[in-house]
Amino acid sequence: MPRRHNQSQSPSQVDVARAAGVSTQTVSRVISGQANVRPETARRVLAAVDELGYRVHAAAASLASGRTRILGVIEVSTARYSTSAINVGIETVASEEGYTVTTASVSDHASPDSFLDAFDRLERQGAEGVILLAPVTFLDNAMGARTERTPTVLMHHLTSGVGTDTVVDQSSIARLATEHLLSLGHRTVWHVSGDDYWLESRVRRQTWEQVLIEHGVTPPPVIPADWTPESGYRAGRTIAAIPDATAVFVSSDEMAFGVIRALHEAGRTVPDDVSVVSVDDIALAAYAAPALTTVRQPFEAVGRAAATRVIDLIEQREPSPIEPISAELIVRASTAPPGSAGTAR
Repeated sequence: MPRRHNQSQSPSQVDVARAAGVSTQTVSRVISGQANVRPETARRVLAAVDELGYRVHAAAASLASGRTRILGVIEVSTARYSTSAINVGIETVASEEGYTVTTASVSDHASPDSFLDAFDRLERQGAEGVILLAPVTFLDNAMGARTERTPTVLMHHLTSGVGTDTVVDQSSIARLATEHLLSLGHRTVWHVSGDDYWLESRVRRQTWEQVLIEHGVTPPPVIPADWTPESGYRAGRTIAAIPDATAVFVSSDEMAFGVIRALHEAGRTVPDDVSVVSVDDIALAAYAAPALTTVRQPFEAVGRAAATRVIDLIEQREPSPIEPISAELIVRASTAPPGSAGTAR
C-alpha cells in the first residue's frame, strides 16, 4: 500500500527552526529563497527540512485550512506534442477536483540535481503533490525523502512508495508496430529509436529486438535519433542508403515525418519501396503524405490517470486500481506489403 500523508501531523517552521538552531524568521527566509542568509545557515535549515519531512506551503499561512490545492508538474522543456497533450489531461482532472497546476521545467538530459531543484521549487510554491512528467529513472536518498513527504507519481508508471501501476505498456506499442510490418511480409524491420535518456525509448527498442528474435530474424543495427524531425531526417538518409531496407519502425510521428522526407528526396517511395510505422498518432499524422500508420498513445488519458492518482494520495482516499490503457494500431497509407521496384528482396 502507498504511504499515506497525514497533513495534521506535519512538522512546523518552529520544529525546523529548533532542529537547525535558528529563528523561525531565518527558516522563512531560507524556504522562500531569499538571499540574505549565510550559506552554512541555509544548509542547516535545508538539512532540517529534509530530516523532519517539513512540507513547504507558500500560501498555507493565509489559509485557515492550511491547504493550497496546488498540483506540481515537473517536465522536460521540449516542443514534443506528447507533453502538451498529457498536460491537458492533468489540467482537466485538476479543475474537476478544485486544484490548480504549477509547472517546473528542467532542460533535456538534466542531472538528478536539476530534478531535485525543480521539486524544491514546487514545494516552495505550495504544491501538495507532484507529477513527474519526465524520464526520472533514479530514486536516490534525496529524491526518496521528497517523495516520502510529498505525494508523487511518475508519468507512465504511477508510483508512490513501492506501488506501481502501468498506465501505457510501452512494450505493447513496439510489438504492435513491429508485428504489423512483419505480417505484411517484410523480412526484417529497421528501427529509428528515440533518445535513450527516456525509458520509453529503451523499452520500445528492447521489445523490437525481442519480436524480431521471436520470428527468427536477427535484428539489424539500431539507428539512433533524439525525437526531433531533424534527427528523423538524418536517420531517413541512412535508411535510404540501405538497398534491402523495406520496413522501418520509427519511435515517434515527428521523427517519422523527417524519415519520409529523406526517403522521398532519395527517390525511395513510401510505402512501395519502404513501409514506415511510427508512434503517437498526433493530429498531423493523418495528413502526412502518405498518411502515417502509427500506434496511437492516449496522452490525455495518461495525464488524467496521473492527476487522479496523486489527488487520491493527497486526499488520503483509497487509490482506485489504474487500468492499463491500451495502445491502438492505426493503419493508414504508409505501410504495405513489400513491392518489387527499386529494392532487393
